[in-house]
Amino acid sequence: MKFEVNEHGYYGNYGGAYIPEMLFPNVQELKEKYLLIMNDASFKEEFDLLLKDYVGRPSPLYYASRLSVHYKTKIYLKREDLNHTGAHKINNTLGQILLAKRLGKTRIIAETGAGQHGVATATVCALMGLKCIVYMGEIDIERQAPNVARMKLLGAEVIPATSGSKTLKDATNEAIRDWINNPVDTYYIIGSVVGPHPYPDMVAKFQSVISEEIKTQLKEKTGKEDPDFVIACVGGGSNAAGAFYHFLDSGNVKLIAVEAAGKGVDSGHSAATSILGKPGIIHGSKTLLMQTFDGQITEPYSISAGLDYPGVGPIHAHLFETGRATFASITDEEALEAAYLLCELEGIIPALESAHAFAHLKYLNAKPDEIVVINLSGRGDKDLATYIRHKDLANE
Repeated sequence: MKFEVNEHGYYGNYGGAYIPEMLFPNVQELKEKYLLIMNDASFKEEFDLLLKDYVGRPSPLYYASRLSVHYKTKIYLKREDLNHTGAHKINNTLGQILLAKRLGKTRIIAETGAGQHGVATATVCALMGLKCIVYMGEIDIERQAPNVARMKLLGAEVIPATSGSKTLKDATNEAIRDWINNPVDTYYIIGSVVGPHPYPDMVAKFQSVISEEIKTQLKEKTGKEDPDFVIACVGGGSNAAGAFYHFLDSGNVKLIAVEAAGKGVDSGHSAATSILGKPGIIHGSKTLLMQTFDGQITEPYSISAGLDYPGVGPIHAHLFETGRATFASITDEEALEAAYLLCELEGIIPALESAHAFAHLKYLNAKPDEIVVINLSGRGDKDLATYIRHKDLANE
């Protein structure tokens, strides 16, 4: 595939492994073994069975008839919100926990923003009987309280990140520090297509089940495998990588990655990396990164904790640079408006992250006979307090 990672861990100009010396053995071990383990028949059998019986896959591809009438096109929703734990994150954590066990690791660490990856990691650790430590920004702990409660109930230790913006970037920093201090027994389950190689490739492959199912399900429903558009929100970008994966070499499928504009791209409170970023190094890889002229990371902002990240995964930087994917940005207010509309028309409460993808529909101008697939990456239980607060403010 044209957009696969190369032998050095790069997607075009982006990727690689920029890591401290202490982590080299861990990353090297993973690099040497991950494909062998993932391609092993017994691994695939165990992974596929758990995806079916534990996660509940395949997730439905739902024709949203009322939303389709509203936007005058054919809209299908890939219902990752119906997975066990309520998001796409479980696909990746399940794959990585099986990998960690085969590597002989006994302690699992993770970072989380919206809390969905933390919940998914705590879930698979409970399933496999492994110790779980989740790092989460202090601000995110406050705004995603339901997910913090779920992680603790599942037996995870949740450690607040109190530096910087106290969000996802800082939680990742703390997780990496932990890994440096505990390199022998610890496995780091990274939640997105970020980090040093081979993590971006590994996470994309575990999430590629999304687009694999879309192709099969769309063929059953419409007679053709390829939609005209696939839309997904992007923070680090794992749900988008999964939704795009099997369409990357299909030039007739338009891929649209939707970032968080926050309070506006030029407001100083945004996470629109494709517009505001330039090449730089973050969390072990070279990618597009929001930064000052002298290379200091700019603090990102989004109403959605999962999109509140100053960079994108290297695969998305490559898709942006090559033009294979179109990048758009949506403000907080537009995302809220789209979420309320989905609630009203389809009886579905989306995660705030996913709502950004839905908000792009009003700018799409798709034709009546075109097929649009939106990856509904997570459910909105965790965001109810935000939705209600903003609804009450609007009604005052």
